[in-house]
Amino acid sequence: MGLRFTWLWAAYGSSVAGTWLAFDAFPLIAVLVLGAGPAQVSLLAAAGLAVGALIAVPLGPRVEFRRKLPVMVGADLLRFAALLTIPLAHWLGVLGFWHLLAVAVLVATADITFQAASGAYLKGLLPAADLLPASARLESTAWTATIVGPPAGGALVGVFGPLVTVLLNAASFLASALCLRGARGPEPVPVRVTAPRAADLVAGWRHLLGDPVLRPLLLNTALVNGLVLATSPLMAVLLLGDLGFPAWQHGLVFGLPCLGGLIGSRCSAPLAGRFGERRVLRASGAARACWPVLLPLVHPGPTGLLLVLVAQSGLLLSIGVFTPLLAAHRLRLIPADRTARALTAWTITVRATTAAATALGGVLAGVVGTRAGLLVIGGALLLTPVLLPRREEG
Repeated sequence: MGLRFTWLWAAYGSSVAGTWLAFDAFPLIAVLVLGAGPAQVSLLAAAGLAVGALIAVPLGPRVEFRRKLPVMVGADLLRFAALLTIPLAHWLGVLGFWHLLAVAVLVATADITFQAASGAYLKGLLPAADLLPASARLESTAWTATIVGPPAGGALVGVFGPLVTVLLNAASFLASALCLRGARGPEPVPVRVTAPRAADLVAGWRHLLGDPVLRPLLLNTALVNGLVLATSPLMAVLLLGDLGFPAWQHGLVFGLPCLGGLIGSRCSAPLAGRFGERRVLRASGAARACWPVLLPLVHPGPTGLLLVLVAQSGLLLSIGVFTPLLAAHRLRLIPADRTARALTAWTITVRATTAAATALGGVLAGVVGTRAGLLVIGGALLLTPVLLPRREEG
């Protein structure tokens, strides 16, 4: 797909590898270095995403009318500089909880900005026919990093402590910025035809909700992501607390199934070529909803462990097939002059829904019990395929 895409792919691989290497580094630093309690750790996880998403709202229009490659490099350098302050502050003896929270907000804001700019840049870089194989390559890279990164990061934390993974994560963003310089090429400056106005802030949502195909895709993706991720803390309580599975088995049932995501992402383009993109998109989107209903049936012993592995592997296999198709389909349907705003709106919507679903799932489990809470979430997921688009666009 050309040298510029190769450099873009290398930049993405570098940053996603660093991110998964430093998986859960902030909570570990809060607990192990700062002695934070559960309330502060929860605040760190929720507030970082929520405030970052809020700050990112006005950035969508600004990204839209700028060249995308410099925006991506700037987001990488911002994440590099922000993360670098954590080990520096610790070595100087001035690291505090609010410093950690501020860095979490900056990184979350830069993440959303980078995703919007990179999606718009990819749309302008490649012809429409190449968007699916390109998205599949990026998705395969993400799943590979998901499989390798957390175990490697856990080993590094065990030997050197959590600050070293933050330092490596910062270095990965610097490497990404350097790779992006290799992707330089002709990129026209977008022309704004109207003066800046408040309506620009909601233009992305207006387009997504007004499109007969993008609207159901957004609603389906937000709900499925939110409900699936809401099962994660409940499964941790069920496996580690109620059923007494050892910690290594808990890690196994969430790490090994990522191979399913990698396989699915590699099969996405061939399946679409054989059966048609829209048919595979709808089938894999519906398949995502079927697997979590098995989770309340888990029981002690090897067969219970196998049941969770099957459910998680089937779920991630379906997600691996669906995600590249969604990314390519979405980019084709969004006009070039609204891509950054629409992708920003999409990311903010999905993250906000995930935060709300996770919080509600915890409240639900506290009222009706962990198994019953998982059963309700699984039942709700079975209803989500009705939101998948049925109307064909012209």
